[in-house]
Amino acid sequence: MTVPRVVSLAPSATATATALGGADALVGVTQHCDPNPDAGTAHAEQGGDAADLPATVGGWLNPSLDRVADLDPDVVLTSDGLQADLADECRERGFDVRHREPATLDEAIAGFAARGADVGRPDAGERLAAEARQRLDRVAEAVADRPRPTVYCEEWSDPPMAAGNWVPDAVRAAGGRYPFVDAGDRSREVDLGAVAAADPDHVVVHVCGHGDRVDPAEIERRDWSVDAPVHVIDDTLLNQPSPALIDGVERLARLFHPDAYS
Repeated sequence: MTVPRVVSLAPSATATATALGGADALVGVTQHCDPNPDAGTAHAEQGGDAADLPATVGGWLNPSLDRVADLDPDVVLTSDGLQADLADECRERGFDVRHREPATLDEAIAGFAARGADVGRPDAGERLAAEARQRLDRVAEAVADRPRPTVYCEEWSDPPMAAGNWVPDAVRAAGGRYPFVDAGDRSREVDLGAVAAADPDHVVVHVCGHGDRVDPAEIERRDWSVDAPVHVIDDTLLNQPSPALIDGVERLARLFHPDAYS
């Protein structure tokens, strides 16, 4: 089978392609992508250089399409509504664009199979989606019939924004209750008084682009009457519709129900 030449302009698409075993198909990625977390270290330990890693084509919202064209891709991957215009620009350039825009947890998992087809690995995509559903089933079984804590998830802190899209589904899948945004709706700015009024049992902070580099004390010092533990987790576990999202659900389940899920 001929391996397609793939340029990924979305970190979630890059992570999914890598999880599918498709890192060898990636000829270009953005500076926000991590095409193979271990490849660079392993290659350096062997005395090599970065020649075998995909080229970087710029940021995920402002890549150089000239650089993309130079890479002669068979397919270009984009994701999220924020990249919809970029996907159109790529099509105008004549690229074969595979744009995926999941809004819920179910759609994200279906996207694993779709990405498998996008990068010439349909069977791997179906397996990855099936494995994700099996993992979620195990979480559901572990947290079934337990009290559901109220959870506030913050995707951005200036101004504070309650996480939307698939995060409400992720919280519920992990055995929590999420009254701030409906599943499938975009993240939205929230009033801290309204958050306090909901009396959350857990505050989960996953600021986009910050990894886990947020000081929980900054959240705890806010002028709000919230008496709940603050959990800072790597934003990729909740902000990307990639296989890391399933890791994120499992992480939340351990936080909400430590005696039930391990």
